[in-house]
Amino acid sequence: MRDLFIEAIDKNQAAFGLDLDDRRKVLLADHYEIVMEHNPLLHLVGPCTPEEFAVRHVLESLTLLEYMPFNAGLADIGPGAGFPSIPCLLVSDELRGLLIESKEKKARYLEEAVQRLGLSGRVRVVNKQFKETRPEGVGYITCRALDRFSENLGTLIKWSNGKKLLFFGGRDMGDKLQERGIKFVQKLLPLSEQRYLYISDK
Repeated sequence: MRDLFIEAIDKNQAAFGLDLDDRRKVLLADHYEIVMEHNPLLHLVGPCTPEEFAVRHVLESLTLLEYMPFNAGLADIGPGAGFPSIPCLLVSDELRGLLIESKEKKARYLEEAVQRLGLSGRVRVVNKQFKETRPEGVGYITCRALDRFSENLGTLIKWSNGKKLLFFGGRDMGDKLQERGIKFVQKLLPLSEQRYLYISDK
């Protein structure tokens, strides 16, 4: 499965404007294996092939790097398996991460994954609701699968306190941002017909 995952990265990365070296592909494959190891118990991702995992979870996550400086601080709200932040941290050696995960078992998994992937010096995992924390030391906020996103959106925008927002979602997310008067740029993700990255400086 690991080999199939790396083959999928090789096959599809050009569509995302990427040319990852072997070291980074190995690190991404390590993360893939850690997710698969814990998935039966924690249900971190839905059933998918190695290629679907590589494209939807990993390569789509890496689209964030285009919108951040190499040494940025990134807060990931509800990362679950570690998306989108962990692939970005594995590819960008200077990026720093704050992973805010409210579910205790998933937070413990993230702490283990961060340690095994050699990211402990650049990443902090916080087991709290995002509204119980402060986004200190980061300039960018991302979110890919926050529970009850619609009802939390207003609180999340206020909490972000003017930092750049990088949200993943379908067309309905754009509608929700417009309803709140949030200006944004909407980018259709490569190899997708309905998943977008929303970029907002508010």
